[in-house]
Amino acid sequence: MSRDAAADLQEAIGSALTEKREFFRTAGEYRQDGSYVVSRRGADSTGNAKVFASFEELRRLYDRLPETFTAEDVGRTGITGSRRHMIIRHLGEHPAFDCRIASRNPLTGEKQSETVESRKEVEIVAD
Repeated sequence: MSRDAAADLQEAIGSALTEKREFFRTAGEYRQDGSYVVSRRGADSTGNAKVFASFEELRRLYDRLPETFTAEDVGRTGITGSRRHMIIRHLGEHPAFDCRIASRNPLTGEKQSETVESRKEVEIVAD
């Protein structure tokens, strides 16, 4: 492989490993070191970001939250200040999480997992 081809490949791999997706109010960034950063969309300050060791760490945080959760629930995991609200918004915006914003005041996230009550039951009648 030529040096130019290797440089192109290295750049392509770096781009694939580092991806930033912007949503309505938040953004998520996969970094080369494997970490995942949730930030306010368009913010420059690190005070507007929360770094997770990996995307899976954010997934585990989400899995530990109750079906309906607020900033207080997120704060119990050690996340402080306005970052708690940012995390709720990100969970509601990111397609990997089956979550929606249920209320804006207080800001409340709600998991959309299918429950027995929400399933439509079909009755089959034999002739």
